[in-house]
Amino acid sequence: MMFDFTETQLMIQETARKFAEEELAPSAAERDEKEEFPYNAVKKLGELGFMGMIVPEQYGGAGLDMISYVLAIEEISKVDASCGVIMSVNNSLVCYGINEWGTEDQKQKFLIPLATGKKLGAFALSEPEAGSDASNQKTTAVRHGDYYLLNGTKNFTTNGAHADIILVMATTDKLKGSHGISTFIVEKGTPGLSIAKKEKKLGIRSSDTVSLAFQDCSVPAENRIGEEGFGFKFAMKTLDGGRIGIASQAVGIAKASLEASLKYSKQRKAFGQYLADFQAIQFKLADMATKIDAAQMLTLKAAALKEEGKPFAHLAAMAKLYASMIAVECASEAIQIHGGYGYIKEYNVERYLRDAKITEIYEGTSEVQRIVISRSLLKD
Repeated sequence: MMFDFTETQLMIQETARKFAEEELAPSAAERDEKEEFPYNAVKKLGELGFMGMIVPEQYGGAGLDMISYVLAIEEISKVDASCGVIMSVNNSLVCYGINEWGTEDQKQKFLIPLATGKKLGAFALSEPEAGSDASNQKTTAVRHGDYYLLNGTKNFTTNGAHADIILVMATTDKLKGSHGISTFIVEKGTPGLSIAKKEKKLGIRSSDTVSLAFQDCSVPAENRIGEEGFGFKFAMKTLDGGRIGIASQAVGIAKASLEASLKYSKQRKAFGQYLADFQAIQFKLADMATKIDAAQMLTLKAAALKEEGKPFAHLAAMAKLYASMIAVECASEAIQIHGGYGYIKEYNVERYLRDAKITEIYEGTSEVQRIVISRSLLKD
């Protein structure tokens, strides 16, 4: 499969690259150190149309294709993976979920402000006892007339502290297992919703990750997405698309690692010659470049299949599995090439490694991706 990018796709890529270099690069390391959420950057991303890239224009989105989305996430994540995941969650999980399965009223009320960047979204699925086993939901939603009362705890919620709109999965019928889970749109400020804990993380420290507590949180029945019992299917289908975003983030981190290594190896001398003149370094660079291209091709193929409306879940899993592995590998190699300097914060490569690791974990661990892939292979 060949990818000849269109003029529009190249324009989106260049716009994202310019934004990342001019708006994110100057403060990325400082925000990482201070664990500071990029308020202004997210607002500007919304103004540029990057927070609702694949949402139809009628709902405030840019109406772009999946390839443009992949290219944009890569460029943002090359400079600041924290902004990359903020953008990915809002696009791939929240906007996509409401656009695909929300009612017209839900789209008008929630999707438009999300897609235009006026509001930020979060996706609350994980719980203390429901990580990879997402069907083991303990958060409950009990109906009382025209509203539900939600009780429980969600953890590892990206954007949770700053989100205006949160998609929450909760059990509406315990006897039905995964078929008894439903999805609700919960607005910031709803009585009974609180931030229980902000996590201190290894990487992507400029994005917030929090636990959310629901205590008799009253949510209108009209905020339920789909019928009762649709929630687990909704979550799994939404995550299929989300994995393309995370694969793109991983490719961006890997590319940043390679670019930093190329630059450093051409400037640093050892034993009277540049590092780039040593075959050992050349081979590292060659391997990094080859694996990055392979990861990007997998990601683009998954994106193209999704864009065409064809089955893509197994390709998305492959892309995330491989791209995340390559992101960690390339970031580690970048530190090795930088030697002692790679281990200190003056150089960005140590941040790349810290940011890369989470791509092997969130939106489905590498082990979960292998389950998805193997089931696809064996289903016939």
